[in-house]
Amino acid sequence: MRFISRIAALTAVSSSLLLAACSSGWVPGFSGAKPADNAGATPVAAPTAPPRKIRIGLALGGGAARGFAHIGVIKALESQGINADVVAGTSAGSLVGALYAAGNNGFALQKLALEMDEAAISDWSVPLFSKVSGVLKGEGVQNYVNRSVNNLPIEKFKIPFGAVATDLKSGQPILFQRGNAGIAVRASSAVPGVFQSVKIGDRNYVDGGLVSPVPVHFARQMGADFVIAVNISAQPEVQASSTSVDVLLQTFAIMGQSINQYELKDADIVLQPSLGNMRGSDFSSRNVAILAGEQATMAAMPEIKYKLKLLSGN
Repeated sequence: MRFISRIAALTAVSSSLLLAACSSGWVPGFSGAKPADNAGATPVAAPTAPPRKIRIGLALGGGAARGFAHIGVIKALESQGINADVVAGTSAGSLVGALYAAGNNGFALQKLALEMDEAAISDWSVPLFSKVSGVLKGEGVQNYVNRSVNNLPIEKFKIPFGAVATDLKSGQPILFQRGNAGIAVRASSAVPGVFQSVKIGDRNYVDGGLVSPVPVHFARQMGADFVIAVNISAQPEVQASSTSVDVLLQTFAIMGQSINQYELKDADIVLQPSLGNMRGSDFSSRNVAILAGEQATMAAMPEIKYKLKLLSGN
């Protein structure tokens, strides 16, 4: 009986120790030590969502030879790691935009510009013997673009691209996003009185600058979250008018002023390279225009980066 009493006493002690261990949170045989007090633990931050991808759009405006400035803009953006996700172009902007969207970076574009033969894109027609109005056929522009993009159709470009033209009958804008790139650029660049209108299907098209000199809204329509607009149109008071072509280009610039005031309001960034009194027909100043594009972009770079950072939530 005395032995049984001792066993019962030991069992009672063991049960008491086990209950005490459970109440303290320590179980013998696992770590051999009591866990640290939670009061001194370091809180773990909740995972944060990664910055969202911002679709950057370039809206490249018209301005004939002043369009070489677009190349400088692209070069400067690329130097800061900023690349377009969509490109919309009007007239000269459609030419540079097509070459860029097809896969040419800023330096490749500059090389193409410096090697460009003005005569190759200025295929003069004889208006006296033609029922179609216009001095230039535009076939030179079409062939130049198609050669430069290796005859790729627009839908095969590396970057989504759209060329803006004007339906001559309805006066409505049209955005070419498929088909022959050269024809689309030719239509977008067909300044009435300078180039002949371009027939595609049963419609005739002329320069997109009549309805969308800097195609900001089209860049938005193509899916851009952040639009960088490049306005290269000449101010009427500084544009020299020495030839009939210059007069026509000047007229276009004047017409585009009021449209631009409306459309540019929807851009996140508006770049206006300082091109002074460079004429739209002045192909000899292409280097000056490229440099002006670079300078305007780098001057706006702090604002561009700040706005992109805000939009991304980073």
